Amino acid sequence: MVALLLLLGPSAVLGQAIDPHPHFPGPRSTPVETRQYGDLAEGPYNRLVIRNVMVIPGHGGPPTGPHDILIEGNMITEMRAFDPVAAERAAQAGQPLERLAGDRIIEGDGMYAMPGMFDLHYHLRTEPIPVEYSYYLKLAHGVTTTGPTGGDRGQVFTREQARLSAENEILAPRMFPTFQWGVGPMREIGMEVTREEVEDPAQADRLAQEIIQRGAHLIGVNSLSWKPEAFGAAAQAVTRHGGVTTVHLPPSTLAVTNALDAARLGVTFIKHHYGIAESALPRRSQSFERGYNYNDESDRFRAAGQVWEEVGWHPEHRRQLIDVVVDSMIHYGVKMLPTMVVYEASKDILRAQGLPWHERYTHQSLLEWNVPSPHWHGAFHWDWTSDDEESWRYAFDLWGQFLYQFNRRGGKIAMGTDDNYIWATAGFSSVRELQLLRQSGMHALEVLYAATYGSAQAARLEGLGLIRPGYLADLVLVDGNPAENFRHLYSFGAIRQAPDGSMYRSRGIVHTIKDGVVMNNANLMREVEQMVAESRRGAEPLITQTPFLPPPD
Repeated sequence: MVALLLLLGPSAVLGQAIDPHPHFPGPRSTPVETRQYGDLAEGPYNRLVIRNVMVIPGHGGPPTGPHDILIEGNMITEMRAFDPVAAERAAQAGQPLERLAGDRIIEGDGMYAMPGMFDLHYHLRTEPIPVEYSYYLKLAHGVTTTGPTGGDRGQVFTREQARLSAENEILAPRMFPTFQWGVGPMREIGMEVTREEVEDPAQADRLAQEIIQRGAHLIGVNSLSWKPEAFGAAAQAVTRHGGVTTVHLPPSTLAVTNALDAARLGVTFIKHHYGIAESALPRRSQSFERGYNYNDESDRFRAAGQVWEEVGWHPEHRRQLIDVVVDSMIHYGVKMLPTMVVYEASKDILRAQGLPWHERYTHQSLLEWNVPSPHWHGAFHWDWTSDDEESWRYAFDLWGQFLYQFNRRGGKIAMGTDDNYIWATAGFSSVRELQLLRQSGMHALEVLYAATYGSAQAARLEGLGLIRPGYLADLVLVDGNPAENFRHLYSFGAIRQAPDGSMYRSRGIVHTIKDGVVMNNANLMREVEQMVAESRRGAEPLITQTPFLPPPD
């Protein structure tokens, strides 16, 4: 009977296939120029061959192979099944099997290939962090397509970086910067608009068309959440013109537009978790504590965990969330972009502060911006109690159940991290996000689908997310089976037992290939380590690093 309880309304507008995007050039004709990027990368090649590799295709199916893969320029053009036993017999018979040949051959014995991953929401942050810091960490952890926020360094800068990446002038993932619907961002890209026009539903179609014509694809509509008619008009207009909308629903306006409202109004992606639990409450507001101030981030994030308890502890509200809200959101076609990893610190702050990669790979500025302080966004863990952590542990449990049911019944989940905030370091957090989605109950292959082809489809980006002929050459070569253990995707690999009983580490992702360019991931991480070492020079110990020193006299 659950299907009869759908909170019905007009379904989201279905859009046509997208036009070619200025930051998404598509197939390159051969011959191509092979470039050197020092010892960090080389490519693309006229013929790049990967031999004898197992393949995780990206569509949710299991590994197959081994295969030989041919990449011409930036396209996968051929895949041949390879039988090592048959090859050995043919060689012994004096009739060796014909193998694919190329300008470069990578022997993939013992390795697995999978599509490059997506991260549709992350932050470049600002100086003094070099942009290469995030790019190299993302690439080294298998992320080849990103949706960086345009607000960190401005639309002009971020869009130029996207262009340079598309042309392989820099080593960076593909970028589709998130453009925020608003007066400031629109004026920044040369649009002459007023606040009244931006908030007028009648102007939404014209503005959406112009934004997309000027190169935007991912468009955030956060600023319209206080005005549902404008929110819906913008979301549906962007979809009609081939774009994709996202929303981070601010808790300050959830009484007006919660996640279910946003889905009904036609948004493509719900980012994070805001408004999901609130959609199951019998009223428009959660039970905020007296003295709550949205501008006090300690209050804001504490309450964001507590609302899940308010819903989950009440059996009727919990059923409403897991049954009616899930099915209604699937009906409206909205996608989830959870970014669970950026909230994980709130359920165990000491664990987050002590993660093993911070010492060598987390930039000093990130550490300083993470330390509790009311002056930095996301640095809210002062007076953070065990009760607060328990609220967030419970929130993760119920949120995970919501995502599991949403996925099981046909909803689409995409990959994002929101990293470089709240102790979530770029790259490492992409792997951790996979682990957190797995903890929700999703199968490992479902998680990898969400991170690859599922994200490509949800973001309306054709030609990405699969390993098969006709798709762009964005893939990773992993020393180990990531469907068996996501830790193989970490730059430091996973601890394994050798046949003689000794312990060793796998090599992680040996090569990330983006647009046919082959990265040497160990060297990318060497560069990151050097950037971090430079950032540490002259730095004073932080309060999170000196808990056992006696206080000064």
